[in-house]
Amino acid sequence: MIGRQERWQEDLFVAGALRELVPDDHILKRVDKVLDLSWLREEVRDSYCEENGRPSIDPESAVRLMLAGFFEGIVHDRKLLRQAQVNLAIRWFAGYRLDETLPDHSSLTRIRQRWGPERFKRIFQKTVEACVKGGLVDTETVHVDATLIRADVSWESLVAHHAETVLTENPDDGDAGPPRGGKPAKVKKRSTTDPDATMTTNRKDQRLEPSYKQHTAVEDQSGVIVDVAVTTGEESEGKQLLEQLERVEQNTGRHVETVTADATYAHAANYAALEARKTAAVIPPQKEPRTKSPLPLSRFKYDARHEIVQCPAGKTLQRSSRGKKGWWYRARVKDCRGCRLRKRCLSRAVQVRQVMIVDGYAALLRARRHRLRWDDATYGNYVRHRWQVEGVHGVAKTQHGLRRAARRGLSNVRIQSYLTAAVMNLKRLAALLFAFFLRCGMREARRQRAMHVTDDLLRRASPNRPPRHLAA
Repeated sequence: MIGRQERWQEDLFVAGALRELVPDDHILKRVDKVLDLSWLREEVRDSYCEENGRPSIDPESAVRLMLAGFFEGIVHDRKLLRQAQVNLAIRWFAGYRLDETLPDHSSLTRIRQRWGPERFKRIFQKTVEACVKGGLVDTETVHVDATLIRADVSWESLVAHHAETVLTENPDDGDAGPPRGGKPAKVKKRSTTDPDATMTTNRKDQRLEPSYKQHTAVEDQSGVIVDVAVTTGEESEGKQLLEQLERVEQNTGRHVETVTADATYAHAANYAALEARKTAAVIPPQKEPRTKSPLPLSRFKYDARHEIVQCPAGKTLQRSSRGKKGWWYRARVKDCRGCRLRKRCLSRAVQVRQVMIVDGYAALLRARRHRLRWDDATYGNYVRHRWQVEGVHGVAKTQHGLRRAARRGLSNVRIQSYLTAAVMNLKRLAALLFAFFLRCGMREARRQRAMHVTDDLLRRASPNRPPRHLAA
């Protein structure tokens, strides 16, 4: 017989708690068991006036609303509040009853402006601490990488700014005036709606786009995000490595034994600093840049102990002057004048050969030799880097809306990044708790099954004997 459902029959009362209407396997219900925001009220108390004004939105409810949106991939407040009107799971997770009025979307905007990115960074750090307590983080190996976040601006908002004009209008930079040599100034594009976004790209064959850059550190075994930072797109990720490792150790309270990264982090200064802090570097060195001279720097022998350089002809180059990245080593004129390799080493207009030895060059040479002797374990760590941290970036962009910035300004993008990282860590922690309960449930089921089998055998041997669970 075909059934009939009365669609337009409205219930005046709902029997049962709102929690019972949310499935037990829903992600928000799992996360609620591991999320602790009891500390948040005291953390943000100084942002509110205790004597004047009407009561604000409960801080924990506001954060829970934002987190629920990121779990669903909703990054815009208007869409989030519309979804919360009809989504029972979001209402229950944020602590709003069916008959309660949800806050206006502008209230969440004011909360972000009032708190600032540091408060949301604290929320992310609390998730890292929870993962450490749960045994998900050991920091024996940490993978570091950066990704671009497209700024929330249109192409029509981009205007050209000449570097010469910028230097002239900002004499505090110390280089006011036209560039040397009469060369034309570089033309840079900036967005009038989001000046913090800078033009950059991941690949040379792709056009520049206004973007921000997120620097991420991921733990190897569990994939927990142990640090995240957002800068402008022009910032070099290699210069962020050492500061990021320090933040990882502050967030986890543990020393990083091994760090993996791609070749963009292969700076000589990074190799030297990692050796000093006793952190193994699984970073493939970059190839030596090509030069016009047939005798590149690799043909010169560098003696770090005596701070001298020996050319292929056996002559010694001494330190002459300090550059931005290292020391210039210069040969003597009489040594280059009668050298048998002069035609291959120098042009007609140059009288003497000089080379730049960057800071940490000795550590770079050791890294190049170590790269040739990578074993299977080291190569396996680098392979895990390729899918572990890049996989985190992929999930954040496809499932949690981090492909494009939801709001404008560096502080807003940082808040979005912190909340996204916190959501992904909470998912890892909830999955661990679910697996624990599942193992406990299976263990209890096996115990109950074994008990009933034993009772059945005893009952057959002694028909008048009651079962063990009823004997007590």
